[in-house]
Amino acid sequence: MILDFLRTRMAQGSQTAPFPSDDIRLPERFRGRPVLECGGCDGEPCPDLEGSVAPSEFIRRDASGRAVLDIGACWFAPEEAIGAPGGGVSFSRDYRLASRSRRGLLTPTGDVDAVAALDERMRKLLGRSLRLRSVVAGSCNGCEAELNAASNVVFDLARFGVQFVASPRHADGIVITGAVNVNMRDALERTYAAVPDPRLVIAVGACAASGGPFRGSDEAGTGVPDTIPVDLWIAGCPPHPFTILDGLLGLLGRLERRKR
Repeated sequence: MILDFLRTRMAQGSQTAPFPSDDIRLPERFRGRPVLECGGCDGEPCPDLEGSVAPSEFIRRDASGRAVLDIGACWFAPEEAIGAPGGGVSFSRDYRLASRSRRGLLTPTGDVDAVAALDERMRKLLGRSLRLRSVVAGSCNGCEAELNAASNVVFDLARFGVQFVASPRHADGIVITGAVNVNMRDALERTYAAVPDPRLVIAVGACAASGGPFRGSDEAGTGVPDTIPVDLWIAGCPPHPFTILDGLLGLLGRLERRKR
């Protein structure tokens, strides 16, 4: 039986995706980074956005009246492209959606700068490992499913030295998912306080960034509170495992810095 098992595994070969190689294949239906294609509105206020039927509030105006995409608030629903003014928003197949700052997810075109790595002192302290504690703070469990998938044989998060642990006392940081509802805010703050300094905070998904579909509810929050400083924002509803890998490895300085 053991020999049959070994023979089968050898015949299957490697099942792990070649990330971070550029040879990443995603299905045709994959909806990645949204792109705003305004055309001839350079320097002019964009058309009225009141007619948009987009379910989220990821299309907004800046101080000059031009449209800006808030990728952190995007639900990646097909209606968000259809409901854009003039049909000017489409979804690319770019899975790279992470930023070191919340403001970095606000973009007039959809372009997002590559994640800046931690400073050299912090990277030296972490070495080649990163231990994280997950805090599910009012989530639909979509983001948790993708985080679990990031650890399977296809994506294999552990090969990069990143693993989840059971106790915040053993962690280098926390991963927050969910809108941070009323019942979970105290638990989140206690977990954050239990992680030894220096600690990292990674916010995953639209709910953690903006409240997501639950924004506006009396029970749900608007994402990670200002009392908890976030080192990495990973957009998506939910984010693809490649999106999670890209953000984490960029933070750890294991990817080349590049304009996306």
